[in-house]
Amino acid sequence: MNPIDWLCKNSKEFQSLSEDERNAITDFTLLWSFFEANEFDSHASSRHIYAHVHEWQSKGMLNVASFAKSFGYFQNRYFNNSIASEYYMGLYLRENDKPELVEAVLKGENTNPADCIAALLIVIYRLRNNLFHGIKWNNAIHDQLDNFSHANTVLMVAMESLAKFRVSQ
Repeated sequence: MNPIDWLCKNSKEFQSLSEDERNAITDFTLLWSFFEANEFDSHASSRHIYAHVHEWQSKGMLNVASFAKSFGYFQNRYFNNSIASEYYMGLYLRENDKPELVEAVLKGENTNPADCIAALLIVIYRLRNNLFHGIKWNNAIHDQLDNFSHANTVLMVAMESLAKFRVSQ
């Protein structure tokens, strides 16, 4: 049986998703897996994301402007006039996820380019964890199209930027 058909049959939440939502989630699963394998030797964590992004930024491998649209989306989703939205708590940031950094960046208090990209990738890492560990299934997998579409864009932009830099070296 086709897994998508099976999920539709067995999950009202999945059945209610649009095709675009299903595709964005499927694409995210593949892109994250590829990103983690290639950039983190299959061992991503918030600590590794922070360290790698700062290293990449110091070598000129990433340009914060490339992430501006998606960064703006996540800033607006999680904070409004420096006040956390109901969605922010749904990230379930843990102490090892550098919550102070993520909050300061999303509020616009920290504009260091490496910190901004690191915070953006940590938010995406939390989306990954919440999806892969079932939290998204428990707390509304619907209405996630923009989250996963922007996450997919960030992952592709990051991987393209890193690949271009490595080819030029």
